[in-house]
Amino acid sequence: MAAENNSPELILINGRIATVDHSRPFAEAVAIQNGRFISVGSNEEIMRLRASNTETIDLGGRTVIPGLNDSHMHPIRGGLNYNMELRWDGVPSLADAMRMLKEQAQRTPPPQWVRVIGGWTEFQFAERRMPTLEEINQAAPDTPVFVLHLYDRAFLNRAALRAVGYTKDTPEPIVTRCWLHEGHARADRRRDSARQAG
Repeated sequence: MAAENNSPELILINGRIATVDHSRPFAEAVAIQNGRFISVGSNEEIMRLRASNTETIDLGGRTVIPGLNDSHMHPIRGGLNYNMELRWDGVPSLADAMRMLKEQAQRTPPPQWVRVIGGWTEFQFAERRMPTLEEINQAAPDTPVFVLHLYDRAFLNRAALRAVGYTKDTPEPIVTRCWLHEGHARADRRRDSARQAG
């Protein structure tokens, strides 16, 4: 057994571990200490590092891959719109987000829009809430703003509604909803009564 203070916290054995090393693409086992691989090799080589306090997991032939950071880029959209997009990922407060929106609106030339895109959530903000349309309108009264929330809903400020010609007299959009009923697809087209104008 290895000395306790130099021993790995975790050993994975009997696996197919992707090493990202072309000379040795897969290994049977790894030893991990402080969240880092400290040794990669055969089951026998790695088990020699085991101490009494080492947790050992038998992978049973399963594959292990390195942690992946999928930035999920949209390079064409990003290249075309990078200077006009505002990211709120990791912004700690709604007050900071509104300040950023105001600054971006001031430097966005007409007739361009400010687009808040991506992976932000109201739960990252100290205020623990979404911005109101009033706050968005105050931050950018004259520049059209499109705020996308987690790809499930979007907010348009008054300037954006003016830009697209949407008024209180605009007919409600026809919404198509689809669902399965007894194994068959059904669709329903109707006017959406959940209208909210900024």
